[in-house]
Formats: sequence, C-alpha cells, structure tokens
Amino acid sequence: MSEIPDITDSELWIIETTLTERYGYKVETLIADAEIRLMPSDRELSSCPAVYWNQEGCNFIIFKTGSRKYRCQFFYRGYQQYGTGVREYDDLTECVVSLLQTQADHSAREKGDIQATE
Repeated sequence: MSEIPDITDSELWIIETTLTERYGYKVETLIADAEIRLMPSDRELSSCPAVYWNQEGCNFIIFKTGSRKYRCQFFYRGYQQYGTGVREYDDLTECVVSLLQTQADHSAREKGDIQATE
C-alpha cells in the first residue's frame, strides 16, 4: 500500500479559513499523526496525517486517508464519538463544513433547540 501524503499548506488553509468563517476568529489547529483502520476488514492500523482542534468543549479531527481522501469525526469524551454519516470525502471543504454542521446539529439537539429525526 502506498504511503499517505502529508497535509499540504493548501489543505490546512482550507480548514483554517473555514473555521475562521464559522467562529469569527482564528482557531488553533494541530497537525498530528493518527493510526486508524483504512478498511473495516484491516487487521493492522495505518498511520495517517490528521488535523485536530478543540472548540467549545468539543474535539474535532480530520484524517487524511489518501490523496484527496478525508474522514472526520468529533467527540466530547472517548465514548462519545460522532461522525457525519459519510465514510470518506474526496472534497476537503465539504468534509469540514459537514463536520461543523453535524456537530452544531448534535449540540442543538442536546440542548433541546431542535428535535432529533428518526
């Protein structure tokens, strides 16, 4: 299997610009390495670059799983992990926006501002 490319300056700019638009100020991001299963059937973990940030008590992470391939999730505690319902994105902007919207909807449901859909 080929190595996953690092996060580029352009990709980081997309994430940081989207976060600034969402929150109205610059959000600190961290570049990290994560180990995940690229396929559910994989027995071994694969190392991949990731971008992490914490905002308003919530942790967010975007994994780069290949060239123009991204996964994302947000979590409050280790056992409270949530995704967008999309396994993998090929558009980073769509990935970030979907992640932020899913978390905002989750937060609103938890507060009782909107009702859960079934």
